[in-house]
Amino acid sequence: MKLNHITILFLSLCVSYMHAQDELPIKIDNGHIKPLRQFLDSSLQASFEQELKSHPDWADLIAQKKMAVGIVDLSNPETPRFARVNGNFMMYAASLPKIAILLAATDAIEKGELKETAEVKKDMRLMISKSNNQAATRMIDRLGYEKLEAVMTDPKYDFYDEENGGGLWVGKRYGGGGETHREPLKHLSHAATVTQVCRFYYLLANGKLVNEKRSKDMLAALENPELHHKFVNTLDKVAPNARLFRKSGSWRTFHSDSILVWGENASRRYIIVALIDDANGEQIIRDLVRPIEKVLKKDISLVTK
Repeated sequence: MKLNHITILFLSLCVSYMHAQDELPIKIDNGHIKPLRQFLDSSLQASFEQELKSHPDWADLIAQKKMAVGIVDLSNPETPRFARVNGNFMMYAASLPKIAILLAATDAIEKGELKETAEVKKDMRLMISKSNNQAATRMIDRLGYEKLEAVMTDPKYDFYDEENGGGLWVGKRYGGGGETHREPLKHLSHAATVTQVCRFYYLLANGKLVNEKRSKDMLAALENPELHHKFVNTLDKVAPNARLFRKSGSWRTFHSDSILVWGENASRRYIIVALIDDANGEQIIRDLVRPIEKVLKKDISLVTK
């Protein structure tokens, strides 16, 4: 069967479109980029809550507001689906808010406020991939707390919103010494909500943090985490070929993790964020991956029927 030039062009465009959907940042029309809260999905929310609360220990922690979890299904990038428990409940998040330093530094580099030297690029990677506290502290000292707060509260990003529970905040060096600049709601030094961290990864995956080029730079800093615990420990087993973009944190009983999973096919493309205040938090985070994947696969099949 001969194909005319119009058919060939159409097939070529389809292949190009499908290839674009496999790339990061995601290539979709700006009209499909909306506030993540607009993608809250009642069906996914119901399945998500039912699964989490079927584990008695998790149900207790959720009721006590000691466990917050958020998920974003990216299997169809044009219509993502969002669900969360304790989504706007801000918690101490240890090293996870280093993603706020990453964004503030990238914003400063783009505006010419910070020179993108080899040392700066090395510290940005170290503070993310290895969660190196010394590198993070050097970045905080280069930026200053005013810059960090200005970026988190900038309407362009809106990652700290007092009217919706707060969000991402870095107000203390990751080490001794120096002043402390705590956030105004709960006076935490290193804070996050799962909603705001989910938003961070959603916007980053779509190339909307600073700009597409700088989003790619941040994705590169987050990819291939060098600490293989929490979410990564389980994903190394169940999805060894998936691309992982990740930042976690732990201090005393506070355990947090955040990850963008980009699998080889659309059925394993999602964001998970967890904040837990419990001595067993690291293991709980490991144990979350399989139940959440089960919920996502079940819900994807219902949506596509």
